[in-house]
Amino acid sequence: MTAFYFLVFLSASAAAAATGSVFLPGKWYQSLKKPSWTPPKKAFPIVWTVLYVISAIAATRIALGENPAPGLALWSLQIALNTLWTPVFFGARRMATGMIVIAVLWFVLAITTVVFLQSDLLAGLLMLPYFAWIGLAAALNWRIWRDNRESA
Repeated sequence: MTAFYFLVFLSASAAAAATGSVFLPGKWYQSLKKPSWTPPKKAFPIVWTVLYVISAIAATRIALGENPAPGLALWSLQIALNTLWTPVFFGARRMATGMIVIAVLWFVLAITTVVFLQSDLLAGLLMLPYFAWIGLAAALNWRIWRDNRESA
């Protein structure tokens, strides 16, 4: 049963990741002004792979615990928002709308992490790097939007 749950959560994460293959940053993104602290391009697929795997492990631990419904509902909402951000930001090139999506994602992820921490300490701790990365991504989204209003 553990492997089944893990594969389901990993598959949902893979669906979110797939939007990055469909809606590539491309020349538009490359032309935008970005802050000096923007992570290198090579970092994104590595970091996202690790985060999706540990998030799936965390969700699996919650699924196998007592009263998994609240945590799994929140996990489902955050992965849906995660999946939405890429087509909004890179596909539609809507930096302001992307900012709204990622801000809501960050908020939902904060609640998810707290619920996970209360249900299973390790599951909650596994969500912390993801929460931090979304915080960085939100800050990056905001700076790019602020510094490229004419491209928005």
